[in-house]
Order: sequence, then structure tokens, then C-alpha cells
Amino acid sequence: MIIDDRMVAFINSFDKGNTPFLDEIEKSALETDVPIIRKSMQSFLRFLLTMQKPMKILEVGTAIGFSALLMSEYAPEGCEITTIEKYEPRIPIARENFKKAGKEEVITLLEGDATEILKELSGSYDLIFMDAAKGQYIHFMPDILRLLKEGGLLVSDNVLQDGDVIESRFAVTRRNRTIHARMREYLYELTHHPVLETCILPVGDGITLSVKKKEENA
Repeated sequence: MIIDDRMVAFINSFDKGNTPFLDEIEKSALETDVPIIRKSMQSFLRFLLTMQKPMKILEVGTAIGFSALLMSEYAPEGCEITTIEKYEPRIPIARENFKKAGKEEVITLLEGDATEILKELSGSYDLIFMDAAKGQYIHFMPDILRLLKEGGLLVSDNVLQDGDVIESRFAVTRRNRTIHARMREYLYELTHHPVLETCILPVGDGITLSVKKKEENA
């Protein structure tokens, strides 16, 4: 945890909850060890969507569709959501969840490697939510920036890696060192990129909020 467990529990005690169907999906995910966004991130996303009112959302990392469905509940009417998932066992579960929620016309699920799919996408998005393989964030970044509209918001989840990101590379397990290095690189790029204004927040497992500014040569 990035902040004290007792404080997290206290903050979460004020959470107003979601729809019964989302609560059902969350319960199932927790029971089967499927990663979904934490309570604090759910609350934060609800707030952002209500405030920003995005009409086009891109999500990288669908899992079983929980966050896409949550966003569809709080985005304005007519909002279109595109979400990308590579892990085949979870794709049919996500599709079934979208169908049960009656969101098949709202949410488009693209199957495959986000690195390749992002290159094929065109147009622009008001909000992009990054919640996929953490070691790939830095590789997604060029296409993410191309697809993010001017004034659009990029939200990246799990950037503090349960606190490991502040440790020396030798203090993390060998198998996590590549992810550790890439996340540090990603955080540096987000905070120093000339067309982004970024803040890092200790919400959940750490998030970044990046707004795309007008390019100077545009």
C-alpha cells in the first residue's frame, strides 16, 4: 500500500458503491484473483468522468470489463468506449459482461496486442485510461500521445508498484527489475514531455494524470 492500510479502509468506508451488476463483477474478480481497479481508483474515475464528461474514451487493458463498464455508467450519454485486451481467457468473460449490462453498442472490445492495435487506431480521444502490462506503458506512449486530443486526459494506473518504484533496482526481485526500470522511465517521460502537464498521485497503487497541451509548432 502507498498509504497506511487503516487510512485506506477509512477512506473506502465512505465509498457509495456501484451498480449491483458492477458489485457482482467486482466480487467475482476478487474471488478469482482477477485484477481490477481498487476502490479508491473507482471513486477517482467516477469523479473524473463526471467532471470532464468525455465523449470518446480509450482503455488499454480490459481484463473482464469492470472498469470499462464503470466508465460507461458515469460518462455522458452518447459516449463511446474502445477497450483493448490481449489475454484470451478474459476476453469472452468481458464480452459476456458487456452483453449482460446492455453495453454492447457503447463499448467496443478490440482483441490482441495493444502495441499493434494502437498503431492502427486513428482519430482522437478525450480520455485514455492505461491499465495494462506496466512494463509496456513506455512502449505505448508514442501512439497514446498521437491519439490523445489536445486538452485530453491520460490516466495511468498502478504506477507506484506497491511502493517498489522508489527502491533501488537491486532491492526489487530480479524478475521485476525490467518493469521497475521501465516504469521509472515512463514516469520521467510523462513529467518531462513538452506537450504534457502531469501530476503523480498516491491514489490506490499510484496514478498519473496527464493533460495534453497545445504543441508549440502546431
